[in-house]
Amino acid sequence: MRKEKIWINVRDSFWFLPAIYGVMSIVLVVVVNSADSWILSHLKEQLPNIALTSSNVAKELYASLVTAILTMTTISFSVIMVVLTTYTTQFSPRTLQDFMRSSTTQHVLGMYCFGFVFALLHLLLVGKGSIVIGPILMGIIAIMVLGFFVYFIHHSARWIQVNNLISKIRIDGSNVIKHAYQQQDYLEYEEWNEGEVRYLQTQTKRHVCASKSGYVQEIDWKGLVNWAKHENCIVHLHVQIGDFVLMDSPVISGINLDQWKKLDDIQRYLIIGNERTDLQDVEFSLQKLVEIALRAISPAINDPHTAINCINRIGALLSEVSTNYKEIYYLADKAGNLRVINEPKKYEDYLYKSFYQIRHYGKDDVSVLYGLIEVLYKIAFVSNKKIKQKIWRFHYYIVDVIEWDTLSELDRQHLQSIYRKFRSCYGE
Repeated sequence: MRKEKIWINVRDSFWFLPAIYGVMSIVLVVVVNSADSWILSHLKEQLPNIALTSSNVAKELYASLVTAILTMTTISFSVIMVVLTTYTTQFSPRTLQDFMRSSTTQHVLGMYCFGFVFALLHLLLVGKGSIVIGPILMGIIAIMVLGFFVYFIHHSARWIQVNNLISKIRIDGSNVIKHAYQQQDYLEYEEWNEGEVRYLQTQTKRHVCASKSGYVQEIDWKGLVNWAKHENCIVHLHVQIGDFVLMDSPVISGINLDQWKKLDDIQRYLIIGNERTDLQDVEFSLQKLVEIALRAISPAINDPHTAINCINRIGALLSEVSTNYKEIYYLADKAGNLRVINEPKKYEDYLYKSFYQIRHYGKDDVSVLYGLIEVLYKIAFVSNKKIKQKIWRFHYYIVDVIEWDTLSELDRQHLQSIYRKFRSCYGE
């Protein structure tokens, strides 16, 4: 899990890819200078004059491009600040991570670093003789940097469009769901022998407390199962992905462990960080969409169509969750021995966390209420019987805020039409 922690820090950083591009540029400068020296010492007489560039021309070229690339970098950072300000004020501070982690954004800045370092080092190293490869390659790199600059402006303009952002969050959420519910090489159970579970609850336990406060970013389930199998014990996990834990609060308990001191090592299978991430956290993707919807229905923005778009995307993610969802309380090794007792998030929790704030702030907007009932109908329509029952129980929470008697005739008819469609899923 240490490698996973390093990967999370690297992925969330803004310097890693630009630093890689900078190192590549330094290596290329060394290679180009060596090639130029060899060509001038062995093939200079055979080269046409047009292929040779004087040192004075090369210096002017490098100096001009250093200034030009630095100017484009400055403009790009200004664009980034505009995008970040827009995200913070109009969308959600949580969506800043998506733009900052965008591979396009980081590759563009990396290309700027590549061109700037290449031109600057060549400006310092250019000699008094003629040069062959350096100026030609610098011209190609300058054209590439310009192309990256134009593409970055286009990329930033698309990211500011809220519909594109909502779509991107939905796609990322789908990838998280696929990752979270992928096939595992250990056994998963929703139920276990009740007598054995009650017996385990009476056994002596030792709690492992969090070494720092923060969000649970990732859990290595396979590592937990293998560790418990190796120590011939059972692990009881008290936290889930996305939970905020306080320092010294219990996160794991060990049952039937012979050497208690070994239990402290198990913390390496949990990654706790300062911010939530979307590596395994399905709820975090839902939270981003909820916050965009809340901003959209606020009096300051008053954009219910964006809120409804978010509600539909939330419904799409909840539908994908319902297709794969299982309440996995127990994990066992391949021999069928219980190794991990889990406390999973229920599907009702996803429903509640997705809609309770929208319900509260959008209860006076007929279009938002219609969107909520409609998305519940669509999720129920494609879900299995067990999920349908959960949605049926939850829908009372939504319709409870509708004041049918105070609605105008057309609004009431509109809501009742979609409500009848929802009830038809259950034969009502």
